[in-house]
Amino acid sequence: MQSAEIMLSLTVVLLVTWNLGRAQESISWEVQRYDGWYNNLLHHSRGSVGARLLRLLPANYADGVYQALQEPHVPNARQLSNTVARGPSGLPSRRNVTVLAVFFGFHVLLDILGTEKPGCPAEFLNIHIPSGDLIFDPAGTGDVVLPFQRIHWATETGQSPNSPREQINEVTGWLDGSSIYGPSQSWSDVLRNFSGGKLASGPSGRLPRETDGRVPMWKALDPSTGQGGSQGIYDLGSAWGNENLFLQAESITWFRYHNHLATVLAQTHPTWSDEDLFQHTRKWVIANFSIVLYEWLPTLLGRDVPEYKGYQQHLDPSLSPEFLAASGQFLATMVPPGIYKRHPRCQFQEVPGPGGPFPAVRLCNSYWSRESTRLQQADDVDNLLLGMSSQIAEQEDNVVVEDLQDYWYGPLKYSRTDYVASWFQRGRDLGLPTYNQARERFGLEPLQSWSDLAPHLEQQVLEKVAVLYANNTAGLELLPGGMLEADSSLFSAIILDQFVRLRDGDRFWFENTKNGLFTAEEIGKIRNTTFHDILAAVTHADPTDLQPHVFVWREGDPCPQPQQLTAQHLANCTPLMVLDYFEGSGTGFGIIIVVLCCLPLVTLFVAWIVAVFRKRDFKKLQKEQGPSVRREVTSEAICAMEWHGPRTDSSPVYVQLQTDEVLKVLDGRGSVLRSISLKAHQRVEVILSSNKANRALLLKRPKEYDLVLLFSEEAERRNFIGKLRGHLEESSLRLHVSEMKEQNLMKRAVTQEQRKQMLETFFRHLFAQVLEIDRSDAGELNFESSQKAKESLVCELSRAEFAEALGLKAHSMFVDSMFSLADKDGNGYISFREFLDILVVFMKGSPEEKSKVMFRMYDIDENGFLSKEEFLRMLRSFIEISNNCLSRDQAEQVTESMFRASGFQDRDELTWEDFHYMLRDHDSELRLTHLCVKGVPEVLKQNLYSRVSFIKKKEPKGTISEEEKDPNLDTMSHFIEQEGRELRKRPGRKVNQYRLHLYTEAQRKKYKRNKVQQKIQEFKRFVENYRRHIVCVVLFSAITAGVFVERAYYYTFASPSTGITQTTFVGIIISRGSAACISFMYSYILLTMCRNLITVLRETFLNHYIPFDAAVDFHRWIAMAALIFSVLHTAGHIVNVYIFSVMPLSVLSCLFSSVFTDDGSQLPQKYYWWFFQTIPGMTGVLLLVILAVMYVFATRHFRRVSFQGFWITHHLYVLLYILVIIHGSYALIQQPRFHIYFIIPALIYSADKLLSLSRKKVEISVVKAELLPSGVTHLQFQRPQDFDYKSGQWVRIACMALGTTEYHPFTLTSAPHEDTLSLHIRAVGPWTTRLREIYSPESLALIGKLPKLYLDGPFGEGHQEWNKFKVSVLVGGGIGVTPFASILKDLVFKSSINSKLLCKKIYFIWVTRTQRQFEWLADIIHEVEETDRNNLVSVHIYITQLAEKFDLRTTMLYICERHFQKVLNKSLFTGLRSITHFGRPPFAPFFSSLQEVHPEVQKIGVFSCGPPGMTKSVEKACQQLNKKDQTYFAHHYENF
Repeated sequence: MQSAEIMLSLTVVLLVTWNLGRAQESISWEVQRYDGWYNNLLHHSRGSVGARLLRLLPANYADGVYQALQEPHVPNARQLSNTVARGPSGLPSRRNVTVLAVFFGFHVLLDILGTEKPGCPAEFLNIHIPSGDLIFDPAGTGDVVLPFQRIHWATETGQSPNSPREQINEVTGWLDGSSIYGPSQSWSDVLRNFSGGKLASGPSGRLPRETDGRVPMWKALDPSTGQGGSQGIYDLGSAWGNENLFLQAESITWFRYHNHLATVLAQTHPTWSDEDLFQHTRKWVIANFSIVLYEWLPTLLGRDVPEYKGYQQHLDPSLSPEFLAASGQFLATMVPPGIYKRHPRCQFQEVPGPGGPFPAVRLCNSYWSRESTRLQQADDVDNLLLGMSSQIAEQEDNVVVEDLQDYWYGPLKYSRTDYVASWFQRGRDLGLPTYNQARERFGLEPLQSWSDLAPHLEQQVLEKVAVLYANNTAGLELLPGGMLEADSSLFSAIILDQFVRLRDGDRFWFENTKNGLFTAEEIGKIRNTTFHDILAAVTHADPTDLQPHVFVWREGDPCPQPQQLTAQHLANCTPLMVLDYFEGSGTGFGIIIVVLCCLPLVTLFVAWIVAVFRKRDFKKLQKEQGPSVRREVTSEAICAMEWHGPRTDSSPVYVQLQTDEVLKVLDGRGSVLRSISLKAHQRVEVILSSNKANRALLLKRPKEYDLVLLFSEEAERRNFIGKLRGHLEESSLRLHVSEMKEQNLMKRAVTQEQRKQMLETFFRHLFAQVLEIDRSDAGELNFESSQKAKESLVCELSRAEFAEALGLKAHSMFVDSMFSLADKDGNGYISFREFLDILVVFMKGSPEEKSKVMFRMYDIDENGFLSKEEFLRMLRSFIEISNNCLSRDQAEQVTESMFRASGFQDRDELTWEDFHYMLRDHDSELRLTHLCVKGVPEVLKQNLYSRVSFIKKKEPKGTISEEEKDPNLDTMSHFIEQEGRELRKRPGRKVNQYRLHLYTEAQRKKYKRNKVQQKIQEFKRFVENYRRHIVCVVLFSAITAGVFVERAYYYTFASPSTGITQTTFVGIIISRGSAACISFMYSYILLTMCRNLITVLRETFLNHYIPFDAAVDFHRWIAMAALIFSVLHTAGHIVNVYIFSVMPLSVLSCLFSSVFTDDGSQLPQKYYWWFFQTIPGMTGVLLLVILAVMYVFATRHFRRVSFQGFWITHHLYVLLYILVIIHGSYALIQQPRFHIYFIIPALIYSADKLLSLSRKKVEISVVKAELLPSGVTHLQFQRPQDFDYKSGQWVRIACMALGTTEYHPFTLTSAPHEDTLSLHIRAVGPWTTRLREIYSPESLALIGKLPKLYLDGPFGEGHQEWNKFKVSVLVGGGIGVTPFASILKDLVFKSSINSKLLCKKIYFIWVTRTQRQFEWLADIIHEVEETDRNNLVSVHIYITQLAEKFDLRTTMLYICERHFQKVLNKSLFTGLRSITHFGRPPFAPFFSSLQEVHPEVQKIGVFSCGPPGMTKSVEKACQQLNKKDQTYFAHHYENF
């Protein structure tokens, strides 16, 4: 079995070597791989790149797995460093080892060790600096912490005690010249010149090429200057070859040596190819690197290396963590504080620096140097190599110079750190065994007492070490123990063991005769090669300028050093600097956040601009269609600015004098703002300003608010005064002019606002006296200034103010009649007492007194009689109030009818007694009649309405059922006491025979409940009504929460080992959790827009569980929730961007290994890179812009103002999904997951959309187009084949003749049994207005035919559920009656053919401003009334243009309406048998009466459609009644 494995390995090796190409024609041996693989044919990965370190002893971790020992279990690393390694420098090596040997050793370590790469996820063993540390904490804060990052480890280790953490070597573990050629084939290819077998060089040919980024060279910042970048960094075989000048010089030596040998071989073998030359040269260079074993190592350790006994395949040569730590620390004790430079002729070179020239290059200022001290010339390298060969290293002891202990180049944002403390921490990171365990492993005596450790040291040092380790020798760690040894026996044993294993386990070792690399003669030649030979070959120095053994300097060797260097001889080290990665970024980062936050505001501003233009265009369109505005401005009008008050902007006006002594104030459009009668007083008082350019003019009005005009210049004011004086003189009126300062003038002026406040006080105290309300409710006069109170109570109302108080026009007949009656003194104003007298009558008077007032109002000639003409005038004044809802013929018909019904058909005049007898059936109406006055405080209104209510809480006796007299009237009136029938027979008593009670109080047993019980009942009913909604919302919310929690859990406990959660826990949890929620919501929100699918599914059993009618509401809810999560996602990423902007590159390379490569620079990308230079960042910003635009234009306001804007911006959803896909596909943090949620909803939505598109392309011919009043357009068009729909459903139409592809939704007004489809569209916006215009007779005359439509639908909605209730209430407001037109026609049709219906009764409530507004619906209702043989439909019409039923203004109309209905069995206003009401419908009493009329019905369906205010009132009434244990009202509504 073993031989089979070997054969397989040989086959692989042969294939690999064959692939090197035909260029290797002269190569007869196996070429060693660059990555170290297959050196051992039995264990292929031994010594390869990425191989694990080999533990010589069990791992010493705190938990036995991976957690490093830390305080207090081990001493503080910095304290231990100061105790163990602090001491005087300047002591020479005992064996006169040169500095060249020391840095050669560091170069050898680079060749076999590459463990500097930080691990992922980033873990830190930070070094806490003791308070008062002279270097790192001179201020004594105690807060300084030097970061220390753990190195790379094998992720499959560190999971259990059986497999503790093992570190990885990033380079080959063989002495194979990887520090010269790189650890991979690709690395080597970049270093090569591919000409003559040489490595690529710079311009001089004697230095390597500066790096261009193709090789991942380490580019740490220069700690002395803070510089970074590629300058002065050469492409070398080891990424760390540029760490300092001296290590760099060693690397350049071998670079030169390769090119030197290549030149020699090229001269010897001119026919060899570049590949032949390169591989031969590489083979010889690697072999000559054996001086490590036979020249350098014996010198360093002071002992010989055992003889080579041949290749040992089963020996594991893997590098050990013990060797890693021991070798580095052993060499560190020999590093001097500075290094000499000398010329070949023994001339030691001074080094320039701050404070004068110095004898040597300071080590601490040479790390990663980019300054002039960098080796920029070939001679610099020579001089440095020669200087190191003459300089004796520091003594092999425990002392480490301050250049390493205090000024080693620092990690992350710290420019300096402690080399010794860092290696102590590294030992703990590696899990090194204790000192005694290591000694026992290598056959050395364990430490028994502290005095045995280092007898050569001062006792004080040992005592401090003992204290740090709690006097426990067993706890002493390997590194400090090895450093304190007098003879370094442990370090020497570890180092020797490692190199011997490396040699004996290397199949390609040059002495292995079985590998066929070299002949015996060549092996001997290699053994005799020394580093002296190499330096002589690659420098300009003569061989005699160097000692024969360059790793040691002995007496008699050339060029002795001037002196053993100490820190006092050299330049000072640059002190510690702490980098701020976010420095200079705060302002820009803040601006970006502000800009992101302002995106909605900017979008709002854009939307506002769009809305302004749309409104302007719409007004322009309306102006073109409507009649032109009559302008009343004449050429004699004077332009000025009217001042309204101190905190109100002035407005431009025109002032015009009329011939009837009237001064008119007009606005810019010519509309009259105010008319001022100048003849009311004999003297007109004008006050002029005497300062500030003399521009102001005050026209005093004693019983009104004043007029203050500001003219542009004094000449214009003078011109106006002249015209006014001339005008008044013609009418024999006097003009009194005075002057005062402008400030005093404006203080004296009574503004409109001040007048309004006076009138408020006027009405407050007026009603307080009439209704006997508490003074606290009315407002104490003491609380107001006596002057203002006096002014308020003595002020008088002008005709205009009186009309405004009644909510009427000043020139109406009703105001004229009422004002003339109230103005007893005839001065043209109504005083407090005059108003009080007439108000008392209407508020507290008897029916006789009220009818007498009405009689006097219209007895114009005051002869005590009311003629037919005067009666008609009275009626016409009320008709005028109701927007002329009746024609003159109808008014005359009513007049004749009322005269005839009262037996006065032969009379031309009526006395008051006759007039009161005519109103005999309406005593209750007259009793409740009052005046509705604007400006009455709410508290007074409450008292007022408590006295004057229009809903009877209890049926009075003495009324006769309307149902008996008129079977067509509503059946809710049949619960009337029968006793009242007898009263009609009594002589002298006139009974309200035709009193119609619409609302009857339910007679069921009432349960008295407290508020808590009512709330519980209300909650139960709410759950009952919205149980499907609640279940869907809860389920969807639970899934969303689950998705969020799943991502949060994943990144908290189960995420890949990138360390992102530890880096930005809050940011990543919020951003990833919300991202998952967004993905889910933005995907499944598409299902709410699958209208065709919803229409089909709502007819299935699923409608019992899913509220398909709430799809649009659910769409809005999901959209708002998604918006919230989008904001959270953005906030999370803002946190992430900040954290990433201050994270070092070593951490970022773990988090984003595909984006960042750790090159040692540690400088992270700036914040703007994340926002604007990454795919997720750019797409994220674009997504925010798109979302802001879509959401703002989708708001109700902007949707109504500019539906086209909503239409266009909402189609950005296509771009939204594209950007979302791109946003996640970059996989910056995680692999894309959006498709998991998106695919299924996208496929369903696409199929639904394709179905709609297939229908949209079919043109529909319009059969009939009719323009109806109130801007309603009636379109009747062909019914497409297979177009099945239900009453209450809606469609979307587009008209290409309008030049746009916008589709707008409208409810079908046709019934399913009709052959054609019809729509009634009200022109309320630009699109509907243009549609009305294009179907106007004028446009049709130009076009010659009716423009065709495109149809999409039908789509289902809640109103089609009307037939699932035994009793349904349909409430339509304005154009919202359209779905009910279809429903009513459908109901009557099905009833006429005896179709089986669950619905037994429908109450239709039509709320409209005037009956003329939707006369087309009256036609439909009339048709329903004619065909409704089973009395299924009860129609109630509410005309809101009129005031409340018992307001004085509508009492007579109400009386006329009831009379008309009694006589002709139809409404005076609509011509229908349906009941007509005035004012807004009281839904709660109406619904309450239904509970009594239908006691057997447990659930009544209420369907409303109209403006939000109306549907809210219906919803409120339903909620109020659902608090009781009675009939349940299920409300479905749609707003427009």
